[in-house]
Amino acid sequence: MKKIIIIILILVLVGIQFIRPERNLGEASGNQDITHAVMVPENVLSVFQRSCYDCHSNHTEYPWYANINPVGLWLNGHIEEGKDELNFSEFATYDVKRMDHKLEEIVEEIEEGNMPLPPYAFIHGSARLSEEEVSLITQWVKTERQKLDVPAEQPVSLR
Repeated sequence: MKKIIIIILILVLVGIQFIRPERNLGEASGNQDITHAVMVPENVLSVFQRSCYDCHSNHTEYPWYANINPVGLWLNGHIEEGKDELNFSEFATYDVKRMDHKLEEIVEEIEEGNMPLPPYAFIHGSARLSEEEVSLITQWVKTERQKLDVPAEQPVSLR
């Protein structure tokens, strides 16, 4: 019985190697990226590209182990989820209110240490954010949010 279970597991592991999800290999920077919506200084952009773009843009630099399933499927799920939450490549398509909210969330996530994801930062040491980089991004976000001039919420009439 033990032999049959091992054979089945091996067959499943070999079989899932033939499942190939669509790769995130589009353009990271195009006419709808964040630089077309807000002013992004080069030092801030380089931090985003190094620490965020693999999961939050339309182009991922895949590591070698992304070719081995189930790891590749798991990574692809994280990338799709990251792009659904925030996509720097499509930031200019967001309305002003959504841009403002996403900028606010960027600060929350990096200040709380949630982003980049700890497992990603562990494997990709260069993706870790220093205190100076967190401060740089926080100040940049504060400046850009003031420029966005988001309209105030209108009170809801209860008539």
